[in-house]
Amino acid sequence: MSWQSASRRLHLIVMIRAITSNTNFFATAYVDNNLVGTGKVSKAAIIGQAGGVWAASPGYNLSPAEQKAIVNAFKNLPEAQAHGVRLAGRKFFVLNAAGDQILGKDKADGCTIVKTKQAILVTEYAAPIQHPESVPVVVALADYLKSVNY
Repeated sequence: MSWQSASRRLHLIVMIRAITSNTNFFATAYVDNNLVGTGKVSKAAIIGQAGGVWAASPGYNLSPAEQKAIVNAFKNLPEAQAHGVRLAGRKFFVLNAAGDQILGKDKADGCTIVKTKQAILVTEYAAPIQHPESVPVVVALADYLKSVNY
């Protein structure tokens, strides 16, 4: 095998590892382009239902306890609605929790959390953006991820 062939194989192995790692660069592109990049979402993260942050906008840090609570919120939506959700240290009152969506509010700002087959999209928006502007953006990406079994 030539050094060029070996170099290509090594490059391919590195790319495959990057694609399949928890620091999923596809997820980063979704956060940057399909969520925050729309201007209708201020901060976003994609977490795995099995744990771990797949991607997050810069400075948006969900603690391990918050991640676990978000995953568990979908197992008991009435509990989430009664007690709210905490995202990056900020408490949101849950206005609606049904099916695969949790919608929350903190003063003029809000959050939209949507579960897919393997992930959970966690987003926040800041005033003057409102739920009717932000929710369709998040749901559209969630629907796409569901369609490709994520």
